[in-house]
Amino acid sequence: MALDLEEQEKLEALKAWWQQYGNLVLLVVVAAALAIAGTQGWRYYQRTQALQASTLYDALARAVEAGDAKAMRDAGGALAESYPRTLYASMGALVSARHYFDRRDLKNAKAQLQWVIERSPSEEFRDLARLRLAAVLIDEAAYDEALKVLEAKFAEAFAAQVAALKGDVLVAKNQAAQAKAAYQLALDKADKRNSAFRDSVRMRLEALGG
Repeated sequence: MALDLEEQEKLEALKAWWQQYGNLVLLVVVAAALAIAGTQGWRYYQRTQALQASTLYDALARAVEAGDAKAMRDAGGALAESYPRTLYASMGALVSARHYFDRRDLKNAKAQLQWVIERSPSEEFRDLARLRLAAVLIDEAAYDEALKVLEAKFAEAFAAQVAALKGDVLVAKNQAAQAKAAYQLALDKADKRNSAFRDSVRMRLEALGG
């Protein structure tokens, strides 16, 4: 009988505790369930976005390879409009820019590169786009604009390429002494394993008597 009374007291205590804290417990459980569901939903959304963007990027790459300009524009436009925050959109714009540059359509090449600079979530892609934009501007003899692009803050991994392009601009502007300094900096910053790049810069430096 004492055991039954003890059990009854525990039951009454549990009831009292639940009446006081039951709603709070339910709220915590529901919040946790919603958080888990939200996280899973977001991950599913991201995976879906990446899959759809990769399909469009593959279509763009195939169109470039086949020389189908319309299909390339359609796929690139869909990537930029629907999936701008994916890396596939940035890669698509870079591929499109190269396509336009090879065909001397510098206006559209610059537009694609500018899109990457302004919209890409990847700092590396933004830096790469700046380098390519500077090269296009040099090709257009827009030397001051090219220098302005190259004055942006780049990751250290791009320091050698930035210095080399600055050297090219300074040569075009007949500033040989500054060009030599830029080329020397490019050599100092270049990866020792990148012999092709180093040889190219060294040839340009030697052409200036460096």
